[in-house]
This record gives sequence, C-alpha cells and structure tokens, in this order.
Amino acid sequence: VQLVESGGGLVQPGGSLRLSCAAPGSIFSINAMGWYRRAPGKERELVATITSDGSTNYADSVKGRFTVSREHAKNTVYLQMNSLKPGDTAHYYCNVQAPYLDVWGQGTLVTVSS
Repeated sequence: VQLVESGGGLVQPGGSLRLSCAAPGSIFSINAMGWYRRAPGKERELVATITSDGSTNYADSVKGRFTVSREHAKNTVYLQMNSLKPGDTAHYYCNVQAPYLDVWGQGTLVTVSS
C-alpha cells in the first residue's frame, strides 16, 4: 500500500502551502487520516488528524494556522498551512489508519525561510 504525497517546497515566512495525500481506492473504511512532521534533530510529532466523521485534532503549535480536510470519494487528505513560520520547517508525513492497517507516506519536505 502506497500513499502519494505532494505539495511540499520552499516558502517564505508568512506564506502558505497545501499538502495532499492520496490513499489507494482499495483501502476501505478508513478510520482516520492525518499529518505528522519531523523537524531536524527532533522526534516526529502530530500536526493534525481527521476522522471518518470529520472530527479534527491539531497540535497546539498549528491551531489557527493549519487546516486539515478530507475528500472521502478520493481517499485524499489535505493540509492547508497558512502563516508559516521557520519553526514549521520539517518533513511532513501522511498517515492513514484503517482496520488492520496503519500506513505512512514517504514524506514531503517543507522549508520556511527567507
């Protein structure tokens, strides 16, 4: 099972990026999809998740700036990132959880720098 991530890149502080992650259509009954990140020298941390019923959870550091959303028909999850800060620089990883399944994407690099 492979997740297809896209949308990372270099952006100036205060800018925006949108990440997307598509799971195969063969995955049914997805319970939750979300995003995690690992900054240089730090452990992986939760950024945002969204469940099948639309419930969301955010890290305190991104509340009010990031928005996670999901398109059920395409098994796709998005992360809209606004007001980006240098501290948001990290590899961002998509995660999909379904019955008997916990899948990670390959990661996409987000660099916030002037």
